[in-house]
Amino acid sequence: MEDLDIQIIYAHSPQAKGRVERLFSTLQDRLVKELRLAGISTIDQANQFVEKTFIPQFNQKFAVLAQKKGDLHKPLTIFERKNLERIFSRQDIRVVNNDFTIKFKNQWFQLSETQPCLVLRKDKVLIEERINGRIFISLRNKYLNYILLPERPEKVYKLKIAGLARTPSTWKPPADHPWRRFTFGSRQRYQTPTPVQNAR
Repeated sequence: MEDLDIQIIYAHSPQAKGRVERLFSTLQDRLVKELRLAGISTIDQANQFVEKTFIPQFNQKFAVLAQKKGDLHKPLTIFERKNLERIFSRQDIRVVNNDFTIKFKNQWFQLSETQPCLVLRKDKVLIEERINGRIFISLRNKYLNYILLPERPEKVYKLKIAGLARTPSTWKPPADHPWRRFTFGSRQRYQTPTPVQNAR
C-alpha cells in the first residue's frame, strides 16, 4: 500500500465493524439460499448470477448514498504499472550465509560469482515471491543472479573470497563447493531479471 501511495483508513469504531460483520453474515447466509433457490450448482453460473442478479438487487435494497460525491481513485503512474508484479509479491528478508547461499522455504539458493552489485556475507537481501511462483532476490535495488540447489550444500570452511561483485574473483573454489558441483546453464533455474528501482 505504501508503494502505491495508498492511505489505509481503519475502522476503529464498533459501528463500522458492525456494518461489515452484518454484510458478511448476509452474504454467507442469504447468498447460499439464493443460489439454491435459483437452481445454480456450478461456479460459472454462480458468478453470472451474483454479477447480474444478486448484486443489483442487494444494492437496490441496502445501498446507502455517500454524503460527498466524487471519485478519489488515482491513476497508476508508468513506474507503478511496470512494477506491479514486484509490488504485489510476497516479500521476506533473508541473510546471506558464509558460503553465499540463501535459505528460503526449505530451498537453498546459491548466488553466482558475478553480481550486479557487491554482495558480502551477512548482507540482508529481499526475497520476492511473485504471484506466478517465481523467486527474485534483490540487494540495494539490484536483482541478484542465482541457481536453485537440489540439496542443502555442505559447509565450506576457510572461504577466501571476500564478496561477490561485477567481475569474477581470481579465487578458485574447492572441489566440493556448489559452484563446481552444479553447472551454470539452461538446466538450472538461473534467473537474471532486469533491475528495477525501489518504489518507496
